[in-house]
Amino acid sequence: MIKYGFALSSEEHGPADLALLAAQAEQAGFSFALISDHFHPWVSAQPHSPFVWSTLGAISQTTRKLSVGTGVTCPIQRIHPAILAQAAATTASLMEDRFFFGLGTGENLNEHIFGQKWPPAPQRLEMLEEAVKVIRTLWHGQMTTHYGEFFTVEDARIFTLPTQLPPIALAASGPEAAELAGRVGDALISVVPKKEIVEAFRQAGGQGKPCYGQVTLCYDQSEEKAIQTALQWWPNSALPSPLNVELRSVEHFDQAAKSVTPEQIRESLPCGPGLAKHREAIEKFIEAGFDHIYIHQVGPKQKAFMEFFQENFLKKPVSAGR
Repeated sequence: MIKYGFALSSEEHGPADLALLAAQAEQAGFSFALISDHFHPWVSAQPHSPFVWSTLGAISQTTRKLSVGTGVTCPIQRIHPAILAQAAATTASLMEDRFFFGLGTGENLNEHIFGQKWPPAPQRLEMLEEAVKVIRTLWHGQMTTHYGEFFTVEDARIFTLPTQLPPIALAASGPEAAELAGRVGDALISVVPKKEIVEAFRQAGGQGKPCYGQVTLCYDQSEEKAIQTALQWWPNSALPSPLNVELRSVEHFDQAAKSVTPEQIRESLPCGPGLAKHREAIEKFIEAGFDHIYIHQVGPKQKAFMEFFQENFLKKPVSAGR
């Protein structure tokens, strides 16, 4: 059975609106949500980037059933994994068993801000693995000292722990990260609908664990309106990899986004009121093996999208090949 979730875009909405959207998503019938964790938005047209842990505190009070995870937090530079272990434990205490901790290797855009060198991709994966080890060790609730290759912890103990520790989901866009997710994580998160990513995760120890896939789309009254909205609010969807992890400033993304055309937006994400295009994008993830699909609706028309999705998907589940 496919479960559907909602993407809380911290780049497009302020903290109060995110808390309200989480409540509306719960009322609409979404079973979970993921909230982005960035220091900056991608482009200057995106007006927000609130501190995710404050926002999660608000969401814990506006929702009662919705499971919520970070999508995703980077524990390798901007915030030390020991601090994130405490933040996640506190959030899980507020939400009881409704919080899951999404982690990934991040982007230069958000992680370089203290002047540290942005590590190459293989090293970022090594840092992520050690960070997960630090977090899980601290969650034992014992006095902890850790002298690792990348992180140091001295005489630290987390006193406020939830009754049930949150699952750790790791983000992956390729087989190496998916293998790490299967080996040390409790779930997989990806924006890439590729079967080899899910297979690498399953083969490395992820059998039976959740696989979260993000579908970005723009619902509007017409395809042209949706394309213009996406071009304004989310042009980064059409930028080629690895720009999204290597560019270091909002200004750099603004410059790169100037070359994005409406046709590229049309090709990079489904736009408009047409049910078939949105269903096709979702089916690609289902066919790749993802069992949790969460939807990022680009732009301000969140309520209209929720009504559309509730009527056409939450009441009419999609299965592979349909």
